[in-house]
Amino acid sequence: MTTLDRDVVVVGAGACGLTAATRLREAGRSVVVLEARDRVGGRTWTDHIDGAMLEIGGQWVSPDQTALLAMLEELGLETFSRYREGASVYISPDGTATQFDGDDFPCRPETVAAMNALIAELDELVEQIGPEEPWAHPRARELDTVSFEHWLAQRCDDEEARRNVGFFIAGGMLTKPMHSFSALQAILMAASAGSFSNLVDEGFILDKRVVGGMQQVSERLAERLGDDVLLSHPVRTVRWRETAEDQGSGARVEVVADSADGPVTVRAHDVILAVPPNLYTRVSFEPPLPRRQHQMHQHQSFGLVVKVHAVYPTPFWREKGLSGTGFGCSQLVQEVYDNTNHDDPKGTLVAFVPDERADEVFAMAAEERKEKILAAIAAYLGPEALTPEVYYESDWAAEEWTRGAYATSFDLGGLHRYGADMRAPVGPIRFASSDLAAEGYQHVDGAIRMGQRTADAILEGARP
Repeated sequence: MTTLDRDVVVVGAGACGLTAATRLREAGRSVVVLEARDRVGGRTWTDHIDGAMLEIGGQWVSPDQTALLAMLEELGLETFSRYREGASVYISPDGTATQFDGDDFPCRPETVAAMNALIAELDELVEQIGPEEPWAHPRARELDTVSFEHWLAQRCDDEEARRNVGFFIAGGMLTKPMHSFSALQAILMAASAGSFSNLVDEGFILDKRVVGGMQQVSERLAERLGDDVLLSHPVRTVRWRETAEDQGSGARVEVVADSADGPVTVRAHDVILAVPPNLYTRVSFEPPLPRRQHQMHQHQSFGLVVKVHAVYPTPFWREKGLSGTGFGCSQLVQEVYDNTNHDDPKGTLVAFVPDERADEVFAMAAEERKEKILAAIAAYLGPEALTPEVYYESDWAAEEWTRGAYATSFDLGGLHRYGADMRAPVGPIRFASSDLAAEGYQHVDGAIRMGQRTADAILEGARP
């Protein structure tokens, strides 16, 4: 058995854990990062499939994501704008495809007015409640005990307007059906992006990408940490105590991980669990975590989405005067975007099949699923979409060390009940991931913010 002594042990080598470890190292603390996968990056993963570079995980950068933008600059990474010249396509509930320009979907005027009224009300609530402590607002319980679907229905009798507005949170972000999460959870999602208006503006929220891929953020941070990042080291046990048993070493936690060469034990003063909350149960805690933590973790879960990549010899949609952007909340594919790489002559589309639609396609055989999804993309952009050179499905729910996408969220009523406990440490154990962020929630920006925030809390804390 190998034993290491460090000031802090970080579990998880995504952007959050690596940001925390780097910040602690720069402040003079000794660290080690234990990662279960054979790579860094967590839910960011840039890979080459059949010769095509694909962003299998998180990829976009928006103007409000200042922590991510600062990190990209620090690491010497460049961004490029997503292609969005030309018309977008909207598919109505009756299956009619209509090209449009501007911000409003080409719906009936009364539907557009109803959508804008709902967005305005949500913007007002976001302004009142904010992203940091939505559970502390006087209306928190009221808004958390009604589903987002029911909340919309109380305010609007236009079904198309309700479905279109709800899509931006449900299928587009939380990847869960509208009936399964609360209005308060929807408001937090919008508040994390600055406003609901920002969230429905695909030109804002999906503004830029990183040249060479988002995973480089984690890769370059890991390079700084060198041999203190240990891959293929899944953590199995965390033994902890409130105060240091040995005041000389300052150790009050032991973290045991598997490795190809046998168990590795790290003795440290603090441990950061920089993994999504659904993975906490993969670890045995000695003594067990408090009852409230156990209850809270049972109310947090991932959604489900298939991220589909289709690569073509050229971006054929541009020749038709189309941007490659399409929306249809009643369709199998509810979103499609031009995802062509920087300076790449080939054209790449990315499409999303969320929540109950994902259940539907995963019940199909692989070839049938591919055929159905490509036909759905073709409904937006034309028959050329049926025959890509490369086709690939990102299925994060099948990833052993993730098990869903994009981030965990609370079920109905869970946010006001447990939100204040999400980031609360338990003895030497601290919890950090994009799932727990305020600003930048479920984005790389939020992961970086949580890494910085957690490292700073350790640096500012007094040793026992």
